[in-house]
Amino acid sequence: MAQRPVILIVGGGYVGLYTALRLQKKLSRGRAEIIVVDPQPHMTYQPFLPEAAAGSVEPRHVVVPLRRTLDRCRVVTGAVTGLSHADRTATVAPIEGESFDLRYDVLVMAAGSIARTLPIPGLPEHGIGFKNVGEAIYLRNHVLARLDAAASTDDPDIRRKALTFTFVGGGYAGIEAFAELEDMARYAVEHYYPRLSPADMRWVLVEATGRILPEVDLDMAAWTVEQLTARGMELKLNTRLESISDDGVVTTGDGDSFASETLVWTAGTKPHPLLTTTDLPLDGRGRVVCEATLQVKGLPDAWAAGDLAAVPDLTKDDPEATTAPNAQHAVRQARRLGDNILAVLDGQEPTPYRHAYAGSVASLGLHKGVAQVYGVKLKGWPAWMMHRVYHVSRVPTVNRKARVIADWLLSSVFRREVISLGQLQDPRREFVAAANTARAGQLPPPQAPDREQSRTPGAQAG
Repeated sequence: MAQRPVILIVGGGYVGLYTALRLQKKLSRGRAEIIVVDPQPHMTYQPFLPEAAAGSVEPRHVVVPLRRTLDRCRVVTGAVTGLSHADRTATVAPIEGESFDLRYDVLVMAAGSIARTLPIPGLPEHGIGFKNVGEAIYLRNHVLARLDAAASTDDPDIRRKALTFTFVGGGYAGIEAFAELEDMARYAVEHYYPRLSPADMRWVLVEATGRILPEVDLDMAAWTVEQLTARGMELKLNTRLESISDDGVVTTGDGDSFASETLVWTAGTKPHPLLTTTDLPLDGRGRVVCEATLQVKGLPDAWAAGDLAAVPDLTKDDPEATTAPNAQHAVRQARRLGDNILAVLDGQEPTPYRHAYAGSVASLGLHKGVAQVYGVKLKGWPAWMMHRVYHVSRVPTVNRKARVIADWLLSSVFRREVISLGQLQDPRREFVAAANTARAGQLPPPQAPDREQSRTPGAQAG
């Protein structure tokens, strides 16, 4: 290994950020060069995305700027497009300019996951994911714009289509997004849309299995279903999404068809496809095969953790068991991974990762939640409060913790903000229209309502 080893961290999410923070904190200056490569200049704290979409948290406060936080690391905004660990070389495509090769001595593979989609007709054209802050902002604006559209027409078909919101996937991400956005929309309708009522809205969740929230016991999942259905929300269990037509008609496996201008896909994730362009060992699910020490199997200078890593779960009797792909494991694995790299650099043996799953917490809207932590089951307001306390303790940096708490305090004093910033969807549209009419020597036409939000963009890879 080089006198001053280069540690390459591929990905700036949970694992990448926390590992880099650990290394820059404990490594003396000049001991090693730490390089973090990610397509985005920030890390997204995904558990806060539902609250950002609902307006309880400012979207800028759920992301952590990499350059500001990792001030002793070299941050490269770009994508790793190929990697040969045998040659200790990664190919990097920056956001602008030509690709280049990056030499390293120690590898941390932390590229995370992307949305797991299926070849469903119409999904790429009409669906949107829920893995990044851009999607959360879009959904907030889109839902509020649909309320505006419905309140501004007397056409029952247009109103029904605008007020039908479809979500696919009943895991934590899907349930939280589903419940938080409905809670926000209900508040908006009750306070600011006298021509609408909550009964005019239709919120539909499609889940292929027979239950939601697989991370909690069945009785807690059943209680959550009862709470959501009591709010007039529909949960279609044991049902698959079949298709979405060009005019927005959603067809589900139970034979139901309905028009919907909103389709949110939260049906799971899969390891980042970057792994297929590397020479790292992968298992049958496309994950990097790891030892309990978080070292890649057979490669002592390569490490991996998080969603893309198959890490043995030492807390279970099953030797084939691996840790679940969630934030709880990712954050803890990153800290262990950082400490293990430091140990190996000092000539010591790495320590195996061991953590028993503590449980899960979920927000179901303002003052509503469900939680199961270390066997203790909470419902309603106590669960909602536990959700907030837990996640604010986990979001990186004191700066972001303070800003999130300030958002919560302000939202508890003042009314919720329910404004759609539709111009964010296409900010140049009005200017281009004005410029084109000026060039033609005509008066600019009156601006029509923002129809750009009636169609969702294709699902994005997070």
